[in-house]
Amino acid sequence: MNKFSKNAIALAVAAAAVAPAFAAEDTAFWYEDGKRTLADQKKEFPNMRRAKNVIVFVGDGMGVSTVTAARILQAQLQGGDGERNELAFEKLPYLALSKTYSANQQTSDSAPTMTAIIAGVKTNDGVLGLGPEVPRRSTDATQLESFKIKSLVQLAEEAGRSTGVVSTARITHATPAATFAHSSERNWERDTQVPAGAPNKDIASQLIDNFGPGKIGNGIEVVLGGGRREFLPNTMNDPEDAGSTGRRADGRNLAAEFEAKFNGEFVYDRAGFDNFNVNSGKRLLGLFEQSHMEYEHDRPADTGGEPSISEMTEKAIQVLEQNQKGFVLVVESGRVDHAHHVGNAYRALTDAIAMSDAVKKAMEMTDPRDTLIVVTADHSHTFTIAGYPKRGNPILGKVVTPGNEAPNYALAADGNPYTTVSYANGLGYRENSPIEDAYGDGLGAQVGRVTDLRSIDTTNPNFHQEALVPLGSETHAGEDVAIYAGGPRAHLFRGTREQNYIFHVMKDALGL
Repeated sequence: MNKFSKNAIALAVAAAAVAPAFAAEDTAFWYEDGKRTLADQKKEFPNMRRAKNVIVFVGDGMGVSTVTAARILQAQLQGGDGERNELAFEKLPYLALSKTYSANQQTSDSAPTMTAIIAGVKTNDGVLGLGPEVPRRSTDATQLESFKIKSLVQLAEEAGRSTGVVSTARITHATPAATFAHSSERNWERDTQVPAGAPNKDIASQLIDNFGPGKIGNGIEVVLGGGRREFLPNTMNDPEDAGSTGRRADGRNLAAEFEAKFNGEFVYDRAGFDNFNVNSGKRLLGLFEQSHMEYEHDRPADTGGEPSISEMTEKAIQVLEQNQKGFVLVVESGRVDHAHHVGNAYRALTDAIAMSDAVKKAMEMTDPRDTLIVVTADHSHTFTIAGYPKRGNPILGKVVTPGNEAPNYALAADGNPYTTVSYANGLGYRENSPIEDAYGDGLGAQVGRVTDLRSIDTTNPNFHQEALVPLGSETHAGEDVAIYAGGPRAHLFRGTREQNYIFHVMKDALGL
């Protein structure tokens, strides 16, 4: 033991009587912690092998502040030390930053960012699987054909590997859609949304039409998520939601077509999901909601009993690993983004935690010697962690500074308490309002700080944090997001990189 460590231990013993709550973390503790971490890092050696499998997780809207807050909340919900906690993907050995701007915007949406991640090219906002030469909503048939970009999923299909797409959003929503579709407008999810007479194909139909004989590969093996209404005709009753029908006007039942064309099986509830035989050789299409799947917090109350993102990931791997050539799996936690848009941090963070559980499951089921796992975000949000809260203060609570206890809250210039987390823009403070769809619930924005939070439980799942700039929906943010990686060629993720670089590393690892 060196002189520094001996002195530190002596001082720690002497100071024990006046130490703070985290007294075990004395000078010696932190010094040794740093040494131990360095020693662990020296044991890491790059894996230069080709990858048999690639799994890419996308936390939609999961910026660095969201990761930090989710890390803290996960442990605090279990009564643990949030600040020293690690989410599953934070244990992956390699880290880089991704620049998320699109071809035409500083702050982008999910269509061009996911196109960059999964197809290797930056493009325009609202555009999926097409180059930046194609303007949004273009109906120029020559452009639409000339500037198609094949995704990693499509390249893997061509190479005979199995493929899967999992999302808690609609499968036709921007992030999952970028894996299989080419569209100049991300919102053309079904036929009724495409302009009359336009040559464009709606996104849902492309899941069927872009694959098979004379097209690409033999069909995606596993597709799990929401968006049932985009696949069923408007003459057909929804199998789960009484009084609802599909929304297609062209008469196509794409779920039935998936079964017939690809030797598939369509399921829509927990029973069908659980009963699917992963060794049957059949492909699996699971669409568990008319629109997006439930937030993780609300999932247990779902009528049909939705599977979790972790369960969907597990099922997908079980199906895909049957192929000895390997597989590519894309998993999106889509509703992190939606909860941020309505200013509800609790649901955003618990959905991020659920994705961490899915990453943990994937890590347990695969071998890092042959499987590259990449975890990233398409963009960030205006979600902030601020003030000077003491160590261990509830991350969703009101700020209490060191040496104080609630209700001795830190006060803003107006004399009222404030929360640790908030938003730079959005709907603003609401206490117990319903959580409906992705972009607001029609209750309007609160301008300024109008309520004394002393009597309000800001940790309640239905609490909406305050926002500085009043908007009908909180917006994306433009800062860099993190890339976490482990497995073959994961060491190539380092530094600050353009977002499209992610695709090129994954493609190189697979040898496509």
